[in-house]
Amino acid sequence: MAATDLLDPNVLIKLRNIELVARAVVDGMLTGMHRSPFFGFSLEFAEYRPYVPGDDPRFIDWNVFSRSDRTYIKRFLGETNTHLAILLDTSASMGFQSKGISKLLYAKWVAASLAYLSTRQHDAVGLVIFDEEVRDARPPAYRPGHLQTILHMIDRAEASTGTDLALPFDHFQQYVTKRGLVVVISDFYYDPEKVMEAVRPLAYQGQDVAFFHVLDPAEIEPDIGASTVLEDMETGELMEVSSSFARGEYPARIKAHMDKLKSEVQGAGADYVLLNTAEPLDEALREYLTFRQRRR
Repeated sequence: MAATDLLDPNVLIKLRNIELVARAVVDGMLTGMHRSPFFGFSLEFAEYRPYVPGDDPRFIDWNVFSRSDRTYIKRFLGETNTHLAILLDTSASMGFQSKGISKLLYAKWVAASLAYLSTRQHDAVGLVIFDEEVRDARPPAYRPGHLQTILHMIDRAEASTGTDLALPFDHFQQYVTKRGLVVVISDFYYDPEKVMEAVRPLAYQGQDVAFFHVLDPAEIEPDIGASTVLEDMETGELMEVSSSFARGEYPARIKAHMDKLKSEVQGAGADYVLLNTAEPLDEALREYLTFRQRRR
């Protein structure tokens, strides 16, 4: 199996351990990229800096310590003092799947891969898991064991109730004041204007924000051959949908929603990326690298 095959959701579903998934996705992307065009992605040794509490002791140069009795850390080109905060939507609608994997499982893979990649870049990483409440949260940090904590939080997240995007942004602002990167992973079945009401304070704070819009293929291009009854996964409301509506009006409505969300997001100076759960995960990671590069 080629390393790049590990970006395929149909292959990843066979890996039960989320850390293995994250490692496979990142390694598969790096293999596909060959020589990275992103300065700051390289982990080539650059220089030394004094050790400070919280640094990973694996990067202490013990040869220098034995000669000078001073503790120094090897500094790499990829080291930037950047932090990444991941906001992961676990509302009920994220549990939808037409075939293959659910939106939530795909989103969890993206979140885990970003956390793994961020830690590999020597960046601090934090996580907020939310639906209509904040279910779990950890502020950005870079220290031994922190990645495993983040991955465990992602792994145990489950689709539950409705959505309130204002809460995770409010929570984030309470414990993060330093400028950095914020990635929101959601299906964004939410009023685009309210999304922007939530994100504007972060933009004013100087945060760089990216929206990863996760949708199932059936939501983008529904294949409904006859009239059917659909249930809203968050409200339980039932609606009868005709095949003519599914083929005609629905695609226009979902496209209008995506266009509106993209317009609002970009108008606030944030990034927008559409992720299809049937497609490989490399688009999300490449976007993160581009996103991160602008912070240097």
